[in-house]
Amino acid sequence: MKRSLLTFVLFYTIMTIQANNPLLEKYNTPHETAPFDKIKIEHYEPAIDEGIRQQVSEVEDICNNPELPSFQNTIVALESSGKFLERVTTIFGNLLSAETNDDLQELAEKIMPALTEHSNNINLNEKLFQRVKTVYEQKAKLNLTTEEQTLLQDTYDNFVRRGANLTGQQKEEYRRLTNELSKLTLQFSQNLLKETNNYELLLTQQEQLGGLPESVIEAASQTAKEKGKEGWLFTLSAPSYVPFMTYNENRDLRQQLYMAYNTRATHNNEFNNFDVVRKLVNTRMSIAQLLGYDNYAEYTLKRRMAENCNAVYDLLNQLFEAYLPTAQAEYNEIQEFARETEGAHFQLMPWDWNFYSEKLKNKKFNLTDEMLRPYFELNLVKKGVFGLATKLYGITFKENKSIPVYHPDVTAYEVFDKDGKYLAVLYTDFHPRKGKRAGAWMTEYKGQWKENETDSRPHVSIVMNFTKPTENKPALLSFNEVTTFLHEFGHSLHGMFAASTYPSLSGANVYWDFVELPSQIMENFAIEKEFLHTFAKHYQTGELLPDTLIQRIIDASNFNTGYACLRQLSFGFLDMAWYTRNTAFEEDVEDYEKQAWEKTQILPSVDGTCMSTQFSHIFAGGYSAGYYSYKWAEVLDADAFSMFKENGIFNQTVAESFRQNILSKGGTEHPMVLYQRFRGQKPTIKALLKRNGIEQKGL
Repeated sequence: MKRSLLTFVLFYTIMTIQANNPLLEKYNTPHETAPFDKIKIEHYEPAIDEGIRQQVSEVEDICNNPELPSFQNTIVALESSGKFLERVTTIFGNLLSAETNDDLQELAEKIMPALTEHSNNINLNEKLFQRVKTVYEQKAKLNLTTEEQTLLQDTYDNFVRRGANLTGQQKEEYRRLTNELSKLTLQFSQNLLKETNNYELLLTQQEQLGGLPESVIEAASQTAKEKGKEGWLFTLSAPSYVPFMTYNENRDLRQQLYMAYNTRATHNNEFNNFDVVRKLVNTRMSIAQLLGYDNYAEYTLKRRMAENCNAVYDLLNQLFEAYLPTAQAEYNEIQEFARETEGAHFQLMPWDWNFYSEKLKNKKFNLTDEMLRPYFELNLVKKGVFGLATKLYGITFKENKSIPVYHPDVTAYEVFDKDGKYLAVLYTDFHPRKGKRAGAWMTEYKGQWKENETDSRPHVSIVMNFTKPTENKPALLSFNEVTTFLHEFGHSLHGMFAASTYPSLSGANVYWDFVELPSQIMENFAIEKEFLHTFAKHYQTGELLPDTLIQRIIDASNFNTGYACLRQLSFGFLDMAWYTRNTAFEEDVEDYEKQAWEKTQILPSVDGTCMSTQFSHIFAGGYSAGYYSYKWAEVLDADAFSMFKENGIFNQTVAESFRQNILSKGGTEHPMVLYQRFRGQKPTIKALLKRNGIEQKGL
């Protein structure tokens, strides 16, 4: 009797949770946006379980279809499966980055292995793969459109790349390795976030603030108050860390903060990532070798524009040779500049670079971030960036407070096309907080696709960690933050303009070394006078950003460009060093890192610091064996923006061509085909070198 009662209570509890679970119901919100105001942590697991159940049933229907395999009943049916699961896991995964907590992270540790197992059950389903293979082998006879051909090729390739051709014990090993990979990437991210959040530098003496701008001091004071402390509190978030390293005159304090930032996840505690790095590298290598590749980079680059390791190294080395002389000259100039005040024996260290670079830039160009901040009030910048999209593409933005958001900092906009038709939802999330990981990114809560006569429009989000408003001032951005805004907004345009039939080919679902073109091309507008004059006004006086300051921005745009390039190249070489390995790594992570990027290091290396333990892009993100993509995209964006420079930066004909040939196409065709259709030629590094003022013989 007791057991029956317990069973009834358990059954009733489960049914009650499901009945009141907003994730399991039709979203009764504008444009069926995520019901953030109703979602609770306990809603995710039953919704994900239901999503898995639904997709399992959908896949079984495909496998058991008595009709001969066809593009429609197999490829399209598989593409259409799992939409409910995708929606729920997307919401869950995005909040894990933007608004996480211990309970959500604990749930992720439970859910991720189940999702990996579910994915493997589909990818390793022999009956399903046989149907896909049957259709693939008939592709020449099917009379498919270009997009359909791409979907068929991608579907087949994805099965093969995820172990479909493995047999017996190999498949079990693949399951084990991919399950281990999902756990490790999650662990890496959680360790780094906790290490970042756990550090605080509390200053209590006024003299420790020497050199810091008033706005930075005010923000640090407010941060201290928010945490119930007296004084000025500095953290490892970018709006706190970067100004401190740039302006604080106390070298010991700069060194202290630098070491805290650059030793994250290296300490002797539960958040140490050294062993996680080893395991991640070895696991990815094992997966690649199991699938018949020599190393993980070779496996990854098969689905990249670069195609192979030699092409990546050719790009990195070509840029290294072109920019090294400039970088060395920049270092020598700043070293000598520092010695003018510090003495002939002064050795420039990494914690000195930003400080003396800023002083030299101010001396040469009479320009500092603090001069510009009053003209870059966040709401005005937002108006300018949105206005740029209106000028180029005719789209408009309207805030809709009826759309639920996941945090009070977030604002939701409806986006309308030039004909007034609804285009997308855009969420903006600008400021750092404890539950948000560092950096800036664009993501989607719902992708775009077409079904029957319906064009299901996307819900896009841009997430950043910009300077917060204070009690006395609104959020005043640095020039770098303005550029970051343009970058992420470019990604959002890629999502919002999506016009594909199939979700896996829609928006930013493109090769990783092509995905940064839409974002990085937008950064070019940051130094264009015509654009800056549309919004950059002093937040107190309304005075337009003076032409003299704009010219200084332009003059300073290539300041330390050699050093900046070598820094990016160092990350690219480090990434390739980790993922071109074909033997297990059991060595010292810090030593290996130093060897991997040694030739790119302009400043002295510091014992104890380590990039790899915090290099989320390549260990927990999508850039494993792909960090070179940022430099490749610079080559593309410099070449592509020259079209705007030649025809006018607001030229709507060029913009429409970029929209139709790049932004709206997603991954429906090979990216080089799309690029050449827009540009009329293949890209070269010439435009980038010209933009950066780099001279090279023969050009």
